[in-house]
Amino acid sequence: MSLISIVGAGTLGGTLAHTLASRGRIAEVRLIDEAGAVAAGHALDIQQAGPIEGFRTRVSADSDIAAVIGSSVVMFTGPAGEGKGDWEEEKGLKLVERVVQLERRAVLICAGASQRRLIERAVGELKIARRRLVGSAPAALASAIRMMVALELHCSPGEVHIPIAGVPPELTVVVWSEGVAQGVTLTRALEPARLVRLRQLVPRLWPPGPYALASAASRIAEAAAAGGSTRASPCFLVLDGEWGARGLAACAPVVLGPHGVERIIELSPSAYERVQIETAVQGR
Repeated sequence: MSLISIVGAGTLGGTLAHTLASRGRIAEVRLIDEAGAVAAGHALDIQQAGPIEGFRTRVSADSDIAAVIGSSVVMFTGPAGEGKGDWEEEKGLKLVERVVQLERRAVLICAGASQRRLIERAVGELKIARRRLVGSAPAALASAIRMMVALELHCSPGEVHIPIAGVPPELTVVVWSEGVAQGVTLTRALEPARLVRLRQLVPRLWPPGPYALASAASRIAEAAAAGGSTRASPCFLVLDGEWGARGLAACAPVVLGPHGVERIIELSPSAYERVQIETAVQGR
C-alpha cells in the first residue's frame, strides 16, 4: 500500500493532495500541518469529491510531523495560511531534518518554486544522500515551455519535447538543439527570429502556478511511489561533478525509482548551450 505525505496545507499542499487523489494511483495521501484543522478541512473536502470525480484514494490529515512514518514519498510545500507560499528556508530545513529522523527510506520531494536553496542546504548541511532529495518545480517550467512552443507551432504539447538545464529562474538554459516537435527538430521547425522571441519569453514563465506545480510534482511522486519510471523529468538535484560543479542544486533530467534518483540523463547540447549551462552552474 503506497502512502504519500505532504508537509504543508497551504494552497500548493491542498492542490497537490487533490491532484494525487484524483489521479487514483496512490492508496493514501496524508496532509500534515501544525494547523491541523485546516489540513483536516482540506482532506475532508477532497475526500468528499471522490464520488463525484470517481476516485477512491484515501485522503487523511494530521498535525503531527510524526505522521510521515511509513510514507514511500514525503513532499514539502508550504504552511497553511493565506499568502504564505512555500516554507521559509530555515523552517523548511528543520522540517526536512525531522522527517529524515522519522522516516529513513522515503524519497523526499520539494514541490515549491522557491525551494532550490532548501534542497542545496539539506544535502550539504544534513548530509542527506543527493539521490534521495529532488525538487519538482523545473518539470512545471518545462511544461509551460512546451505549451508555449505548441502554441507557436499549432500542435499539441504532447508532441513537443524540450530538455532544460541550468539554474531556474534567472539562469534557465533551454536546450533548443535537442528539442523536437511533431518529429522535427525545433531548430528546423522554427525560424531563428521565432526562436529568439521564444527565448525571451522563458523568464516570464517563472514561477509556475500551484496547478502546474502540483501536476508536475504528482507525476514525479507517483514514479517514486510506484517503484520507478523509465520517463525522465527535469528536477532540481544537487550536482556532484555534472557540468563541472559540486554542491549546487541545479536542473537536470533524471529518472526516479523507489530510492530516489536512479540515473541522470546526459544531454547533448550545442557548443553554445553547453557553455551556457556550465556558466550557469559554475558561476553560482
